[in-house]
Amino acid sequence: MSIKEIAEKVGVSVSTVSRVLSKPDHKCSSIEIRDKIFAAAIEMNYVPNESAKRLRSGKNTGSFLYRISILVTRTDGDTDPFFSELIAFIQGEITRNTCTLTEILYEPAFSNETECDKLDIRQAVREMYSTNKTDGLIIVGKCCEKGIKQLKSQWKNVVSVNRNPTNYAIDEVLCDGRKIAISAVEYLIRLGHRRIAYVGDCRSECRFKGFQEALLTHNIEADIDLMIQCGLSENEGINAMQRIFQMADRPTGIYCANDIIAVGMLKALGKFGSRYYEPSIISSDDIAQAKYTKPMLTTLSLPKEEMARFAVYLLLDRLKGGHHSTARIELGSTLIVRSSCSPLSSSDMIEYFI
Repeated sequence: MSIKEIAEKVGVSVSTVSRVLSKPDHKCSSIEIRDKIFAAAIEMNYVPNESAKRLRSGKNTGSFLYRISILVTRTDGDTDPFFSELIAFIQGEITRNTCTLTEILYEPAFSNETECDKLDIRQAVREMYSTNKTDGLIIVGKCCEKGIKQLKSQWKNVVSVNRNPTNYAIDEVLCDGRKIAISAVEYLIRLGHRRIAYVGDCRSECRFKGFQEALLTHNIEADIDLMIQCGLSENEGINAMQRIFQMADRPTGIYCANDIIAVGMLKALGKFGSRYYEPSIISSDDIAQAKYTKPMLTTLSLPKEEMARFAVYLLLDRLKGGHHSTARIELGSTLIVRSSCSPLSSSDMIEYFI
């Protein structure tokens, strides 16, 4: 798969694709085009030709230190820009450390215990490894316990980058989803909101647990009708907001498990909403698109570039024999206050449009 093919699919120049893929934080003229480039690269399983890149730059060393694979477990149709951005940073770190990325693997079922039970996981992992025998593996996204066990049986050097901890099953770089959710919900509570909804994955998800914990800490009764199970995509966010429109007693504050859900909800509010219902919405991830919604999205920013850097560092350190016990690096999130949240008494001042 080449940059030219991605450019043809998205309908942009080869140079634009090259700039976006080589520098994840590149300020593209259109955030939608940038996300389409990332999505096309993932869909078409684009892997940079590092040998050619080094020859062109005059930095070819003649060999690579290690061959590394990436396994993405949270892609199920609509691509979440958070993972696209994170993967791009990981690719950059692999290259910077004179290693080569051989393949990006995808197995959405690994993020769900129920779906894992339907698979012959042992056989699936064996086939995955037999065609991709690399020195190390980086798992991006939540991975079920059975999946981790089988992956470790093939790849001896594995690191996870995630918001859900693996309980020290493998090396991991973690931005704790539970703590992220607590921070988000407590911000809504400080603004005076007490009828707060959760929109996202409610099954074995740390962010959902954090949402519940924050309510309990502040003596707010959890309303099951305000716990909306949905997939982590923009369309799911639109559908979730349409469900909220049908409620007799709607929430004044909404915590979305990720930004792309919130983007969908804001779009639904802008297109179908009423000036008499303008909830405060907060989410987590801080994808590039969060800066371009109207109102701009208040979110918990995850340090994607640092997550990528430490993931590659941990993997290389294990490969070099630098550590043998299981290691965890936990990074914090940062509250980014924009205009999608307001105090309860002034919530009618928010205007929605994307």
